[in-house]
Amino acid sequence: MSKGKRAIIAGIAGQDGSYLAELLIEKGYQVLGFLKKDDESSVLSHLRKDIVLEETELVRKEDIVRWTRLFHPDEIYNFAAVSFIPDSWDDPYRTLQVNTLLVAAFLEVIKDHCSEARFYQASSSEIFGDPPEFPQTENTPQNPMTPYGVSKLAAHQLVGLYRRRHRIFAVSGILYNHESPRRPDRYVTQKIARAAAEISRGRKEKLRLGNIDARRDWGFAGDFVMAIWLMLQTDEPDDFVVATGKSHSIRDFLTLAFGRVGLDWKEWVEIDASLFRIVDVGSLLGDSTKAMQKLGWHPTVTFEELIAMMVDTQLRRLELEESRNGKQQ
Repeated sequence: MSKGKRAIIAGIAGQDGSYLAELLIEKGYQVLGFLKKDDESSVLSHLRKDIVLEETELVRKEDIVRWTRLFHPDEIYNFAAVSFIPDSWDDPYRTLQVNTLLVAAFLEVIKDHCSEARFYQASSSEIFGDPPEFPQTENTPQNPMTPYGVSKLAAHQLVGLYRRRHRIFAVSGILYNHESPRRPDRYVTQKIARAAAEISRGRKEKLRLGNIDARRDWGFAGDFVMAIWLMLQTDEPDDFVVATGKSHSIRDFLTLAFGRVGLDWKEWVEIDASLFRIVDVGSLLGDSTKAMQKLGWHPTVTFEELIAMMVDTQLRRLELEESRNGKQQ
């Protein structure tokens, strides 16, 4: 085993966790990952020989204590969360249990058992909700509009409290929307990328969406995990907004995704009023000046490149499926 640093990643099978695991392995880390027993961990298949995985239905304080004593981590990254916002309305209790109480457990264990370990918490632009200023910085007043946003804000504030009271190295990354080919299909960006690919190959007839004028600040998850790692390499712990600083609508996403396969989205997309959010966040646009100045971080993948990456990956998946089905016939 490498003699490099040791890191624990909670939520390692997710988009951010898997990209971070790759980054840390490249840097010579030993990595232990927590993942749920029903997690789709195919994105980790090429990493399995380099990481240790612990399956658990819900990460508990006892698990954290046991593994910190056995593994002696230098860094702990928490991505474990109920992250699909509609799910937070369906089950706000579990959302708070996973998104807030788990963070409290991590902070308590670090305080009591491994005070030298550095802790990263995945915060979210959803803590701003309907923000009073545009763009948002680390000092923008918070006004969450969903149970997810409330749970993330509570965790964000706990990190700050433990940092000040107990002097532990704990930071929150206030991440704006970030996508990749590893995004689950139920998220609107991946839903669009997959539909564009399927429609172009005659596999789907229409795509139904809600409010396509909603605007977000979208970046590439691979870029964002670099900012996350850099946060734990600084001399003093602090919180950082991580964003591209550019706003785009879902309509923009549709134009580029369908254009990638030579189609006009207007011919293939139906607007369904029942899919509009009753309560939605306002215009979220992040100002990452602090991360750029203090971490030396800059996004490298453009909005256009991100969409091309996602659509092209979906096309390759469909081609592979068709090739396999053809061989089986």
